[in-house]
Amino acid sequence: MDVLREYFKMDNLAAALNMKIEHIEPGGAVVTMPVSEIHMNGLNAVHGGALFSLADFCFAVASNSHGRAAVAVNVNMAFYRAVTSGILTATAHETHLGNRLAGYTVNVTDASGALAAVMQGMVYRKNETIEEIVAQRKAEEAHS
Repeated sequence: MDVLREYFKMDNLAAALNMKIEHIEPGGAVVTMPVSEIHMNGLNAVHGGALFSLADFCFAVASNSHGRAAVAVNVNMAFYRAVTSGILTATAHETHLGNRLAGYTVNVTDASGALAAVMQGMVYRKNETIEEIVAQRKAEEAHS
């Protein structure tokens, strides 16, 4: 899983929003994001885009956890409660793993454990591996 953590160090949006990968396992992931001013909308609640970004990043970590590059082809999200402070936790689990397509559900909870949002997504699993992508990045950096 170290190569996967290395791969996701290049996710600039996740870094800008202060997301942290807490756990990775085959087909699953947990990512946290402490709520700050950057995440707030005009109603002084966490912006739907910030909630979506957290769920999407957790979805990406889980769907790439088998070592093959995976890209989203469809997602939908339902918002259940406003969040105004604390730490948000996204937990992804795999619902289907096929050769080319895989499905995931991501629950986003607030600091009390209450469900704030749910994302469902499907990915296309490419032939390219995460290890190959990381090696290619390192080679490009060495030649820069």
